[in-house]
Amino acid sequence: MSTQKSVRQEAGTVGENPVRLDEEKAAQIIEALNTDLADAYVLYHQLHKHHWNVEGAEFLEVHVFLQEVYEDVEDAADEVAERLQALGGVPHASMPTLVENATVEAEDEDVYDIRTSLSNDLDMMGDIIESYREHIELAAGLGDYATEQMLREQLETIEEHAHHIEHYLEDDTLVLDSATN
Repeated sequence: MSTQKSVRQEAGTVGENPVRLDEEKAAQIIEALNTDLADAYVLYHQLHKHHWNVEGAEFLEVHVFLQEVYEDVEDAADEVAERLQALGGVPHASMPTLVENATVEAEDEDVYDIRTSLSNDLDMMGDIIESYREHIELAAGLGDYATEQMLREQLETIEEHAHHIEHYLEDDTLVLDSATN
């Protein structure tokens, strides 16, 4: 491993970009996208935790669903990071930086029942959905229509997942609670 370090671009800086977006506008979008990136990784890890810990009669279906969701979140995060790099920015990449810049907070290390876990996921998704809407407006207002379109597509996906979680949390179920029998 080389001991020589050569920094190509310092974190927090904005360089030239091939999409010819004004540096000041790019800086605003990069900041928003780094927030989205940080939020995505907090959500990703929480969903992964729930995927690992789900138990019960609906285990397999929920386990598979959560994997689909966290994989979609990871794909979205990758797309966000690549976009903000194309805009001349440096994507947040270290766990401390991601946690520090996230606007959402993950639940603690304890394992909760799946209803509580999914409810926490839905709450976090709701906060991220609201943030995405603000960032879509920001990108559109600054003339960055490609970022706007990317975020719109990601918003549709996260809203769909939130809708499915809401269905899991409904009272109607085929699984009988032993306490009510």
